[in-house]
Amino acid sequence: MGLNSNSIDIIMKYLLGTLIGFALSTTTAFAQEAASIDTGDTAWMLIATALVMLMTPAGLALFYGGLTQNKHVLNTIGMSYMAFCTGTIVWVIAGYSLAFGTGNAWIGDFGHLFLANINVNDVSGSIPTLLFVVFQGTFAAIAVAIVSGSVIERVRFSTWGIFSILWVLAVYAPIAHWVWGEGFLSNSGEMDFAGGTVIHINAGVAGLVLSYLVGKRKAHSLEEVRKPSSIKFMVLGSALLWFGWFGFNGGSQLAADGIAANALLVTNIAATAGALIWLTIEWFIVKKPTLIGMASGAISGLVGITPASGFVDASGALAIGIISGLVGYWGVVHLKSMMNHDDTLDAFGIHGLVGIAGALLTGIFANPDVNGGAGLLYGNPNQLWVQGKAVIITILYSGIATAIVWKVSELITRGGRIREELELEGMDIGYHGEHHMVVEEEKIIN
Repeated sequence: MGLNSNSIDIIMKYLLGTLIGFALSTTTAFAQEAASIDTGDTAWMLIATALVMLMTPAGLALFYGGLTQNKHVLNTIGMSYMAFCTGTIVWVIAGYSLAFGTGNAWIGDFGHLFLANINVNDVSGSIPTLLFVVFQGTFAAIAVAIVSGSVIERVRFSTWGIFSILWVLAVYAPIAHWVWGEGFLSNSGEMDFAGGTVIHINAGVAGLVLSYLVGKRKAHSLEEVRKPSSIKFMVLGSALLWFGWFGFNGGSQLAADGIAANALLVTNIAATAGALIWLTIEWFIVKKPTLIGMASGAISGLVGITPASGFVDASGALAIGIISGLVGYWGVVHLKSMMNHDDTLDAFGIHGLVGIAGALLTGIFANPDVNGGAGLLYGNPNQLWVQGKAVIITILYSGIATAIVWKVSELITRGGRIREELELEGMDIGYHGEHHMVVEEEKIIN
């Protein structure tokens, strides 16, 4: 039996419908593939997140703990430890939503409170959204932990806990939104690859403000307060921070690619340059090359390269590392005495001041061949102006908001400073009832 025209039309329509359906399903599959996670990127970001996590309760805790007095070691370590805990919890509850929620140019919304509306299969770029949440949470935690370095040895633990919660919400989250959450600073073209303004300037300025509000230590002028408890721990802490910084800067690309590799390279170059320049200055001026100076120089180089790590090449990193070491040394040795404040562990001198330098240097050395952004040396002088505006805005907001948060924290805990006799006795025994030299104590008792 032959096919009539109606039969042919039905067959053609069926074939055409099948082809269209196949095309649509293929397009959908491609779209789903484009939005799916990249296992290589995800694996790298899992590692990077773990590296940044290590920086606070281990790296910074040992770095700060080694620099403080024997009688305040555990308290100092505990402040970093608590900051990581409170910072992480408050980040999950509301911090992430305020920083990365779809609000406006100034602040996010409350759409992700307790990580609401984030499914386990949701993707950000090429990694799971939940992984992005955890990675950014480690940044918030270390930022507030850095602040503690300015006021250790004289602050109530309870007040510090309240402050760390409120500071992440009221100070850190808004600035993170401005720079990384599609806020007005990112829209203006500011370059901050891994946290020069969001973390280092922000935390450093906050520490400076607190050092004035809390006041100087009672024994500030005595030589004993300048004796670190353990240079070994301090150097070990700096090395752990250095190690974690590869995740800090390299992970900020959110992918395992050439820019992430470049970030690791320039991070290492700047750290080594900062360490050597600080060592050289001390060797020349005071005739003694100290390990404290070399470790401090390495941290200065790491701070300085943080905003630039995704935008500069090796030569730019070398220049930034050298300048950061110089700025850090001047801030700790000279500016601190000029400003007449008691920044116990130089959070402002190393993080705040060097963070400012790093943000501005990014506007000078950014190489368009690395990541598209051009600085002053590559024909874009306006970038330096953009960086400068972001620095000024961050300083003003962080300073004012931090002062308000501290006053509120004092009201809640009815005072933020410990008693004078407790400060002189030592926070470890007098406040926590613990001591890090347990073996020696047992020998004395027996």
